[in-house]
Formats: sequence, structure tokens, C-alpha cells
Amino acid sequence: MSYARSGSLLVACLLASSSLLAAPERLTEDQARHLLIRSGFAPSQLEVDRITGQSAQKAVSDMILQAKAARPGHAAPAFVSEPPPPAFRDLKTQDERQAVRREQLRQGQEIKAWWMREMVETASPLEERMTLFWHNHFATSQQKVIRSQAMWAQHQLLRAHAMGNFRSLLHGIAKDPAMLVYLDGANSRKEAPNENFAREVMELFTLGEASQGGKYSEADIKEAARAFTGWSVERDGFAFVNRPRQHDGDSKTILGRTGRFDGDEALDIMLAQPAAPRFIVGKLWKEFVSPTPNAEMDRIVSQFQAQNFDIAVAVKDLLLSDAFWAPENRGSLIKSPVDLVVGTVRQFGLSYADMAPLAAKSAQLGQNLLFPPNVKGWPGHTDWINATTLLDRQRFGEQIFRAVEMQDEGRSSMGMMAPEPVPGATKMANTSSNADMMMAPGGKRRGPDALAAFSFDADRWLAQYGARMDRVPSDEVKARLADVLLAEPATNAIANGTVGVAYVRMLSRDPAYQLK
Repeated sequence: MSYARSGSLLVACLLASSSLLAAPERLTEDQARHLLIRSGFAPSQLEVDRITGQSAQKAVSDMILQAKAARPGHAAPAFVSEPPPPAFRDLKTQDERQAVRREQLRQGQEIKAWWMREMVETASPLEERMTLFWHNHFATSQQKVIRSQAMWAQHQLLRAHAMGNFRSLLHGIAKDPAMLVYLDGANSRKEAPNENFAREVMELFTLGEASQGGKYSEADIKEAARAFTGWSVERDGFAFVNRPRQHDGDSKTILGRTGRFDGDEALDIMLAQPAAPRFIVGKLWKEFVSPTPNAEMDRIVSQFQAQNFDIAVAVKDLLLSDAFWAPENRGSLIKSPVDLVVGTVRQFGLSYADMAPLAAKSAQLGQNLLFPPNVKGWPGHTDWINATTLLDRQRFGEQIFRAVEMQDEGRSSMGMMAPEPVPGATKMANTSSNADMMMAPGGKRRGPDALAAFSFDADRWLAQYGARMDRVPSDEVKARLADVLLAEPATNAIANGTVGVAYVRMLSRDPAYQLK
């Protein structure tokens, strides 16, 4: 089936009339899987079984408490504790500057591999989901920032506030060195205020586009830019510094209020606008519920505002909303590349020695962590899919399961060295792409196929659903596998006689595998 037709079915599904389904008192297996894939990534059967039979209220409350208390499960990359590199202005030659830049980008690859491992192995997928959400909301690219330690510090800021208070997160990100460099705030001074951050903090971070309810003017942006003057970054330590002599301390008028505002006061004025809580909840709605908010969002917006921008309150209300459980919203969201890659690894229990290939695969599919396309971040939803990316997405599953079927004991069909044998596991490896290469020590370039392989216990995975490697699944088993892997009924017919992993491979090629 073409993606155009799949998209039409999505739209039709969204427009279909259906009675709303309130948050269940006792989760079925299907409902438990829906909750887990939307609040995190495609879950393992063990994760589904753990909450099946619970009330949605308990399951959601527990996952939010867990997310608020979660901490990274792996040590930080070694470079984090090293002294920062010299400033570019202190380097004498172009070769020295290029060498430092290459090393910074290599360290950025370490961050991405570290984060992919956290997402795959976390016991709190909601925390990772929200950290990823804020990384896209407050989009910052290492391509401009360069400093890997600044990108790491920003990631830790997003992680620390992922399920906390949006007001605190906003104030923190406004003083974040990576953001100050990315949006040119580090050099903004009273004689020449830079408007970039002031514009984006209104349009993209707090209020939304002026033409869509933001209700601010160019004059408001200019006045807010004056409020942020003096916020800068130390040259050596690359930490935030406030330079009072560069701050414009004169009176300003921002969104109808007049005073000698500084940056913190300007941010609070923005958050006092009715558009602010609606804009944030609207983005969270599209992340968790459906592409199109309905009237139920009004209640969630009011509660979010009443609780002083408590992110956990908004997320809990969204996950327990009628719309979240409504049949017409099932399969209405498209998996991001990170969703697809991380979810596939988690759901099938794939084991990796090195997570760098997963970051590379996500980048190849259009979501390169730490490198969003621009300050607006990744548009998401239908923008994830085009003729090229749909084929690449389908090829991802195809290559995984083809490798399993081949059972190559040396090198898989994807061109990577197999790992040490895992008892009961079939060896396979990741895919390569010239379009997404990684930096290796010494500045050499390498692709995802040059890194680590993974293993998959196919017999064990199939057995939990009553399937076998060498037997055609019964109609009951076919229905079970489709329910486990697809958010909507399968579109493509699977040839009679298809067995074991080949049957799973065909399901992974179905357009419905791209939905959640």
C-alpha cells in the first residue's frame, strides 16, 4: 500500500465518529500496550504484562512517579569530566581549529550513543520520552554550538526538568550556554540587542506564532530583546555569566506591561499570557494523543495553569483523557525515527554491544539527535514520511529480520562482524548508509555498519506468542502477532506458508508498523 493511501486512512480514522472511551478501570493487554507505546517506546511483553489488569489511573500515576525520580542508568561519557577545550580565538592555525572541532563532534557522537542506550535500557521510558520532547521543543544544534560539554550540560538540564516545572525549565534554558550561543544571545548588549532569542522564545517556546493566537508584536520582540541583554557565556569555562554593564536597564514595555525588566521578568510576563499554557499543552497533546486537539484540552490547559506549569500534571491529564483512549485516536500518530529504532530494539529484546549504530540509523531516517534541522526542531507527524524515508523505514525491519533468517555465523548480510555468541540467540547486525557516517577517533569516518552487531533470541520471542521458527502460524497466532506489532489492522497480505521470523518481517513492512 502506498503511503498516500495510508495517510488517507489516518485522516479518515481521525474524522470517524465514535463514542469516547474513558480511562479504563482495568487495562486489557491491548490497552496496556497502547499506554506504553504512547508514553515511551514500543514495549516488551514483560512491560505489557506488568501493568495489564491495573487501572489506568494507577498505571499512569506510577509511571509519572517513576519518571520524576528516575536517574540515568549509565555513567557519563569520559570527556564530560575533562577540562574544556581552548576557545577558537586562542588557536593559532586553521588546522588546530579543525582538529578541535572534529574532536567536539566526535564527543557529540558519544552523547548520542549514551542517550540511545538510556532510551533502550531505561526502566522509565516516560522520562526519556519527555527529555526527547524538550530536546525538540528547545531545539539546539551542535553544528553551531560545537562545544560537546555545553550540549551535554543542556541535555542534563532538559532531563532534570523533563517532568518538573515548565517555568523553571524555561528560565534554565534561557541562561543555558548552548542556547545562548545557538540563538546569538551571548553577544547581545544594550548598544546592539540581538532579537533572535526574544523572537523564538515567544514564537516557539512559550506563546506560539502571533498569527495563531500568540498576540505579540514586533515591538514586543524588540523590547524583550533589550531585557535579555547582558546574559552571556564565559570565554574559558563556557558557563553562564550575567554582565550588568551590558544590560539595558531602562524602562521597557513588553506585552502591555512597563518596567525596568530583566530577562527573568520578561519570561514571567510571557508565561502570564493566556496563550502560554495553551501552547505548551497543545504541543504535548500532539505528542501523546492525536494531531488535532479537541475541546477536552481546555480542562487540561486550566489545570496546567492552576498548578503553575507543572509538567507532570499536564502529562497525567493527557494520558487519562477520554481522547487518549478514544478508538479513533489509535494509530493516529506516526513513529519518529527514534520511536521506530528504539521501540524495535526494546520490543524484540535486541542486544547491542555499541549503541552508535542506532543513533546513526535514526539520523539516516531523519532524526539526528543533537542536530535538529533548525530552531523549530523536527516538524514530526506526516513530515517523518516521504517516498524515500518510508522505504528506508521498511528496509530497517527488513534487514533486521532477513539477517535472522540467514543465521550467518560469521558476517550477516548487513556487512558487520557478529558479536560473541549468545546462547539461544541468532546473530545479526545493523545496516550501513553513506548518508549517515560517524566520527571515529583520529578523525576517520565510519558508518553504522562499522560498529557493533546485535543478537536476537528469535525462538524465545516467537514462543511467547505461540509461534515457531519452522511452523506456519495459526490464524489465532497471526492475529496475536498483528495485535502486538501493529497499531491498526494490517494492510498488506502475507503469503500463505510464511513461517517464523519471515512472518514477523512481513508485519514490520506493513504501513501500520509505522503508526502508534
